[in-house]
Amino acid sequence: MDTIYKGDLSTRRGRRNAWLDALFVDHAFLRIFWTNFAVVKPGVLYRSNHPTPGNLAFFTRKVGLKTLINLRGQAKNGSDALSRDAAHRLGLAFYDMAFESRGAPHRDRILRLAGIFAGMKAPALIHCKSGADRAGLVAGLFVLMEGGTVEEALRQLSLRFGHIKQSKTGVLDAFFRLYQRTGEGRKPFLDWVREDYDETGLRAAFTAGKVAEFINAKLLRRE
Repeated sequence: MDTIYKGDLSTRRGRRNAWLDALFVDHAFLRIFWTNFAVVKPGVLYRSNHPTPGNLAFFTRKVGLKTLINLRGQAKNGSDALSRDAAHRLGLAFYDMAFESRGAPHRDRILRLAGIFAGMKAPALIHCKSGADRAGLVAGLFVLMEGGTVEEALRQLSLRFGHIKQSKTGVLDAFFRLYQRTGEGRKPFLDWVREDYDETGLRAAFTAGKVAEFINAKLLRRE
């Protein structure tokens, strides 16, 4: 991942470097006022794009956050460093739970996520970079783990959040549709993931639109 961050927040110069990297390399200047914040389940789970420290503090005051779940993994850039530092200062539990936006969801990661949801202190905030694809996937997974339907889960992957299903990120929609066809109403979601989900088959079967992927990856510069 592109970054100019030097890995140091302990000095004024290092913190300034982190902010420059976050704002202008990781595009956080777009996320200061546009947060893509939304409720998944009131008092339990919320979603957003990668929060700036100020926005994370605001969300914590607004809904009483106890946990932050980072869906980007250890990015090791300015945005990552600043949000980890802010979470620590705010007393939030912090989890790294990386997901892909353009690949079939990994079985082991879904099951690890289920463990995090079961043991976390609520309410929690999930975030990726833009709050469109990975946040939508994980919000949809939460809906199914809570006993919701695929149609309810798919509402978390919508153009309202910036999700473009015609691009490679449409594999996330295809994942939910696969469960709808082969498991919904017959087997609990996590049992289906453990026993029936064909990750390799989904990856091989999905094709994306070239124009939509160009817009998503090149123009919007989504991860």
